[in-house]
Amino acid sequence: MSAEAMAMRVQRSRAESFRDHNSMLYEAQKRARRGPTPEVFFTKHLDNSRLVKADDPERRREMRSFAVMMGILFMFVMTYVWQHFASIEYGYRIEATKQQVEHLREDNRQLHLTEAQLSDPERIDKIATELGMSMPQPGQVVRANATVNGPVLAQVTPTAAVVQ
Repeated sequence: MSAEAMAMRVQRSRAESFRDHNSMLYEAQKRARRGPTPEVFFTKHLDNSRLVKADDPERRREMRSFAVMMGILFMFVMTYVWQHFASIEYGYRIEATKQQVEHLREDNRQLHLTEAQLSDPERIDKIATELGMSMPQPGQVVRANATVNGPVLAQVTPTAAVVQ
């Protein structure tokens, strides 16, 4: 057999295999038909085993510079996003602190009102009379730094200073 005859025979067997394959696909399609038009499949046999990618230093340099630029852009964007979220977080902290200050001011106001109520002289006199206390007699109150007719009371003995 000549080379031409061999090539014709390979092409014919390849055509027959395509025909068999297409008919098999057509029958499968016919069984799973979903609408009025049939689906047609075309097969292409590509042989890329002989292709070799050539090394291009200029393209590699371009890609490297592109990657560096994208990295820098990514860092700028991430810095912006970080600052944005940090400012939002600080805003929440400031609001929480303002609420805490307002709460403490209200507590302070309540404590001042309570102090004013508890230090009311009429209230103190009323409680004192309920406990059987009376107004002190002259000379009964002794102050630590006060003087009585000249001499300092600090020289008075402790037993003489307490009068009942």
